[in-house]
Amino acid sequence: MKILVPVKRVVDYNIRVRVKADGTGVETNGLKMSMNPFDEIAVEEAVRLKEKGIATEVVVVSIGEPKAQDTLRTAMAMGADRGILLTTDNSPEPLAVAKLLKEIVARETPDLVILGKQAIDDDMNATGQMLAGLLGWPQGTFASKLEQIDGRLQVSREIDGGTETVSLALPAIITADLRLNEPRYASLPNIMKAKKKPLETMEAASLGVDIAPRLTVVSVAEPAERKAGITVGSVAELVEKLRNEAKVI
Repeated sequence: MKILVPVKRVVDYNIRVRVKADGTGVETNGLKMSMNPFDEIAVEEAVRLKEKGIATEVVVVSIGEPKAQDTLRTAMAMGADRGILLTTDNSPEPLAVAKLLKEIVARETPDLVILGKQAIDDDMNATGQMLAGLLGWPQGTFASKLEQIDGRLQVSREIDGGTETVSLALPAIITADLRLNEPRYASLPNIMKAKKKPLETMEAASLGVDIAPRLTVVSVAEPAERKAGITVGSVAELVEKLRNEAKVI
């Protein structure tokens, strides 16, 4: 089994982001960048499948600036075999990303694609589903457990009412949820080995996919500060404030 894992370079989740002064987006200059946490879980799951002898090769792919090589090297230090970087100055939207990944899938012919369920910068939660739709492959989203039984994938996925299990024929798309696993820390020897693993770079435009944005950012603003709570003296006063001040009842 060959596994393809798309990964995204985002602002590190421990960093408090700031809105640009002109309100056009989030300030990223000088901030620590790292692999999207959900993608890190996807890489870990792919590496575990390889360690179990289920997978034979793990290929990671990223779309973005040349600096995204660092993200791919991190994934290779975790255990991925090689990386592919599609360079672009734009930040492609989920549909464009799915179309680019479709071309990579056609080129690499993986048996399984594992993605993070969403990226923490835009929280779109759409790329995996769109890729499955474009490929016509079965999908298991929000996966919290993954097993191979009789040549099929048994995927436990989180839903509003609890957990459901679906059985998927390969090839398939999986999107990883937080409870799927706990990613490992890359050891120093593996970090050094990752520097020698093959990393192919190509321009995203060379795949013939239109990645022009379809959405326009009108403005970006900090969340409104929460007001301090108050203590009420009776249920009647609480109801009055909920009705007349908060206007929720």
